[in-house]
Amino acid sequence: MNGYTPEIGDLVWDEATRKVGRVMDRVGPYWQLKPPGGGREWDARGPLRPATAAERLSAGVALANARSRGELP
Repeated sequence: MNGYTPEIGDLVWDEATRKVGRVMDRVGPYWQLKPPGGGREWDARGPLRPATAAERLSAGVALANARSRGELP
């Protein structure tokens, strides 16, 4: 990794999937990440880094858009 070790609850940028996720847990070499607004978890091996303000905002806008389309409760 890059020297950054995320904590449970942190919002991180997953370089492999190019998505923002909330750290839910760690099992072995994998971090379990979940979209900020909920949804299906995915396993990330890294590298991970803290999400920037712009990335957090973009994830929030995507969540609001999905809700407005009726895709999320």
